[in-house]
Amino acid sequence: MRLMQHGSAGPVWRNPVRARLEAGKPAFAITITTPSVEAAAHAATLGFHFLWIEMEHSPITLETLRLMVLASRGLPAAVFARVPVVETWTAKRVLDQGVAGVIFPFVGTPEKAACASAACRYPPAGNRGSGAGAAVRAWPLAGNYYDSADANVMTICVVEEASALARIDEIAATPGVDAIFIGTSDLSFSMGFRGRQDEPALREAISHIAKAALRQGKFLGRPAGTHEQARQFMDDGFLLFQMPTEIGLMEIGAKHILGPFGTDGVPEEGRAIY
Repeated sequence: MRLMQHGSAGPVWRNPVRARLEAGKPAFAITITTPSVEAAAHAATLGFHFLWIEMEHSPITLETLRLMVLASRGLPAAVFARVPVVETWTAKRVLDQGVAGVIFPFVGTPEKAACASAACRYPPAGNRGSGAGAAVRAWPLAGNYYDSADANVMTICVVEEASALARIDEIAATPGVDAIFIGTSDLSFSMGFRGRQDEPALREAISHIAKAALRQGKFLGRPAGTHEQARQFMDDGFLLFQMPTEIGLMEIGAKHILGPFGTDGVPEEGRAIY
């Protein structure tokens, strides 16, 4: 996570994800869903720009997150965490472990967007508490952590409910929100489509959210499973991408290597519980 620039006062660290987005370049995340510190540290060397540590839908604990932050220090990928709910305390807990970005799920109102923004910044801009000793020890650059964190920590709001469409401009306009990420699967479910992605109404909803985010000057993100999808979405203004999980990449790799030999994996119904 080393991206240093030199100013009049010496080295200045910049969040590599923010730097890429501001330069108009895409930023790709590998999604980490298993509590393996070694897997996360190795993933940080593979070319992804950040680790999306999944704490909403996976068994990764706060202690494991801390170890992942420590294990990836000095490696190219930044560490972001998706928290389970939009609450100040959930953001506080992951920020104090040293993450460089917080991803908030189900940000369906301007009030929730404001809560997310405030949770990631120190007063007077926000309401983050000052007990960040662990984060200070893990931050890429020694010095004034508080100013550096306020300048670099990214606040990403996931919009994934049909009810958010009516207020999406207000959500996207919230000061301190850096990116609007469209949770396309939950958005599909909220519209009654059970996750299907080929529904015209869903595509219209995604377009509506995307236009609002870009209109308000926010970075725009969504999931992408392949490089072809990512390139297609970039044409629509998306630059922030959640790519497959470490488990998904294992499956992709196995099929790539073994598929030509006609060797298939065990069907889901025949797999062991563990």
